[in-house]
Amino acid sequence: MVQLYNLHPFGSQRVVPCKQEPAHFCCGQDVLFVASAAASCRVEVFAVREQGRCEALGSFATLGPVLRMAHSSAGDYLVTIEEKSKATFLRAYTNWRCMSAGSSRVCVRMVGHKMEESYSETLKEQMSVVEMPLSDPPLCISCCPVNGDLLVGCKNKLVMFCLKYRVINQNLTLLDFERSLILHIDNLIPAEVAFCARHIAIATELDVLILKLELVQRSADRTDRCAQGVSAPEKVVDGGVKDENPSTHPLQLELDEFIICQKPVELLGEESKLCEIPVTLESTELPTEDTKHFQVQYLLFRRFAPDQSPFGFCEETKLHSVQLLPVYQTGISATAYEETENKRKLLSLFCFFSLPHVGYLYSLGKLVELISTYQYSEKSEQAVLTPQFLHVITSQNLQCFTVRCSAAAARGEDPYIDTTMKVEYSRTYENVKTESCIHLLSEAHLLVRAAIMDPHFLKSDEKEDLVRAFRESCAFLGDCYSRFDTKDYHLALPYYRMSGLSMTEVLKRIVSEGDEIQTYERGFIFYLTHSLNEDSNEELSKESGNKVLQIFYLADPVQLPDILCSPSMRNICPLTAVKYLQEVEKMMPSVVLTLTKAFLALKMGNLTMYEHEMQSYKETTLACGFIGQPRLLQQRKEGIVMPTEFAVHLKEMQPGLLVAATVALHENSKIELEEADTFFKMLYNSSENTIPQLLVDFWEALLVVSSQEKVLQELLLRVASQYVWRISKKQLPETKPLKTTEDLINSCSHFGLIVPWVTSVMSVGCLYDKDYHEDISRLQSLLCSQSINIASVLPVLEPLTEADSVGLTVRVLCNTRLGKYEEAIDQLLSRCPDAAVFYAQHELKGDSQALWWNKLLPELCKRTRRTGNDCPVLISSLKETLSIVAMELELRDFLSLLPEDGTAAFFIPHLLHCSQRKLVT
Repeated sequence: MVQLYNLHPFGSQRVVPCKQEPAHFCCGQDVLFVASAAASCRVEVFAVREQGRCEALGSFATLGPVLRMAHSSAGDYLVTIEEKSKATFLRAYTNWRCMSAGSSRVCVRMVGHKMEESYSETLKEQMSVVEMPLSDPPLCISCCPVNGDLLVGCKNKLVMFCLKYRVINQNLTLLDFERSLILHIDNLIPAEVAFCARHIAIATELDVLILKLELVQRSADRTDRCAQGVSAPEKVVDGGVKDENPSTHPLQLELDEFIICQKPVELLGEESKLCEIPVTLESTELPTEDTKHFQVQYLLFRRFAPDQSPFGFCEETKLHSVQLLPVYQTGISATAYEETENKRKLLSLFCFFSLPHVGYLYSLGKLVELISTYQYSEKSEQAVLTPQFLHVITSQNLQCFTVRCSAAAARGEDPYIDTTMKVEYSRTYENVKTESCIHLLSEAHLLVRAAIMDPHFLKSDEKEDLVRAFRESCAFLGDCYSRFDTKDYHLALPYYRMSGLSMTEVLKRIVSEGDEIQTYERGFIFYLTHSLNEDSNEELSKESGNKVLQIFYLADPVQLPDILCSPSMRNICPLTAVKYLQEVEKMMPSVVLTLTKAFLALKMGNLTMYEHEMQSYKETTLACGFIGQPRLLQQRKEGIVMPTEFAVHLKEMQPGLLVAATVALHENSKIELEEADTFFKMLYNSSENTIPQLLVDFWEALLVVSSQEKVLQELLLRVASQYVWRISKKQLPETKPLKTTEDLINSCSHFGLIVPWVTSVMSVGCLYDKDYHEDISRLQSLLCSQSINIASVLPVLEPLTEADSVGLTVRVLCNTRLGKYEEAIDQLLSRCPDAAVFYAQHELKGDSQALWWNKLLPELCKRTRRTGNDCPVLISSLKETLSIVAMELELRDFLSLLPEDGTAAFFIPHLLHCSQRKLVT
């Protein structure tokens, strides 16, 4: 905050020629209302034209002298508190603009009075005065700038009137009011009130209370503070009801001799409930389906103590100028001011109030906080807050202070706006290394930002100049935070970003020409670090890049590997960079430094140096080293992961290291699975649908180490899909896989041991299967494990039919995992009966053992009877099955399973074997 001496942001000044002595005035949109002194009882209206011209629109009579008045932009009405015969009246003047057309007709009506359609023609052309009777005299008033609702302050209560638009007919709509809510507040006589967007500010002589009316959903059987007819709760003192007769208080006898003052208090947010000022709501509108129910939220309570002096208390210490200021966000698509007005949205709300020598500004957002205090050099009489300035009328002058309302509101929309510096703009301080420079430049930036947020900005002829000034102020602030040693050094980054300057342009502003060594502050290093670590399309020249290397070598040498891997540093001299790294390595050796030197050696084409660096550590250590600097392998361009020259070289010479490094990056959240897919495909210039073998190697390696179930299932489906595709398309991998099936079975639990019956089936398979043995055995090994979800993999396996041994084993394995043993037995007996017994020996155990005699034995008998002696394989399988069943069943049960038309000589040996086993037992 800065006070502007002898300077006010006014375009012009005019003296308004009033016919009578003015007593009160208020402004509304493009008009000025002036209430005359007690003798005349009139209000004069003046139109404020362009370039400050004032034109009298006319005047109208009031019931009596005006004590208070306010104008509402919503509804365009004037509300007054008037006095007559020692009684006060609340009146609203609507349709007052008809006076400019020469009409002097006035219609006076009571609030809520139903207007007849017969009066429609005359109502169009006359001013309406709405009388609003109250049970208690009105003390103060405020109109909500958002919706035009009216709040009236009375002793111990506030009365809210909702603005209504009464449709008389299709050609006429009248303004009316409905008393909708009463806030009962014990022991409170409001001196001023402010009302905006259901926020209420109440001020007494030394207290300020800010409330918010929250909409609530009210159930049918719920009784709460929103209920009608609920009176204010009585305050309990010492277990009883508060005594309303002050004469009985034990301290009353002392009051003539002592002044008792309470301590100053400031309560914000939830703590403001502790103010001990109970508020009770009473709904007064007729209940309908659309009736709104509210509850009270306390936002702020502040109590001040009177100023003290050696001669006693200052009786003039009173609060004044309570104001709620809304700041709007306008629709960017609007092309005219009227459209902007319709599209505006409440962005933030601020509250201001003042004592004679100091003013306070609070923000009422998610957090209630004090954002500014204003010290006046003279006693203040009145103050007016705008989004950019605070104007204060003092005993001798009109003082003006800058404020940050628009900027604070903008901060919620744009986090890069800094609103923590209390300041004004001056370009003359551009090269001054003092906090005053930041102090002044920040205020300029906020003022320009506020001007851009103004609804008129969209239509302004100075739009380009304002945008240019905004970017210029951002650049100057970036310079300040780069050059100065300040705790807010990190703000150099957002201000330079908002300025639109490139890195090269910023370097020219900060770095002096020549080879002399400069000292660089934290803000500049912070800006360079973040700019270079981003995936930018800007490439620094060789000279600028080498200068950046020198800056970081002197200021923060640990960051050199990060800086050298930036896409912006492609044009640097590799030899110069290696020299800097060698110096750093003497002090702080690391695997990342070694990998960076190897990377630069490749750029220089020095393979001897490359091999020397890569042999400094074991391969596992090198793979983990890439975690510290992923951009040695991959960089982003327009959001796409691109392989570096280092990655291309590793693909050809050390593919295992490249896969291990990529796995390490994935497991440390440095690269996503989809990004890794793109990375390997781009290494081989593969199309979207082509999967290079090195990518499959990466998936298999990731299966070994990954512990995330979702990732595991995705990987299992991917490798299974690739195995099936290559088997069905008779496609061999373009490079030799890094691991054999045996390696995977030994190192990864997701690849299971291949069961014997699968080997039996494959032994009688087609010759071509042997050419794709690795893919076939990998697929079978996956299905033999318990990891893969069979239901999800079935669609992937569809290209493999049962016509060959591979398809048969895959189908039988799937049915087995799904518990469909009978289908599996039928498949084997039909396609490969040799393996049926092997299958049963391995799979039919425990709960499924009964399938030996309930499924396998009957099927073998049936098929043998059908083929006779033509199929010796079935006969040998039947004999082996009978031998096993005879060992498991009782003689009677075994006998019942034998076919009645069977050959006795064939079955008797098995019956004898079963009976002998029983005798032995």
